[in-house]
Amino acid sequence: MKRFEFHLSISPERYLNYYRGTVKQVHVRCANGVSIQFPASLMTQFVTAAGIHGDFVLTCDENFKGADLRRLQATRVN
Repeated sequence: MKRFEFHLSISPERYLNYYRGTVKQVHVRCANGVSIQFPASLMTQFVTAAGIHGDFVLTCDENFKGADLRRLQATRVN
């Protein structure tokens, strides 16, 4: 299983390009410096009125198939 961690900060206005299908792939640079791309459709579940913001992890098989995108939980410091 391959795992890629990265941060996303996409405004609602910018997300419209993904929503409308003008842009079909998301390109990001991971925390370790690797650049990846994945289908914009994976982001739909994370859209809010403020856009999409947070730390995410993309997992896929060794052939880069079966991609799954999840939001990482923020760690709380007391």
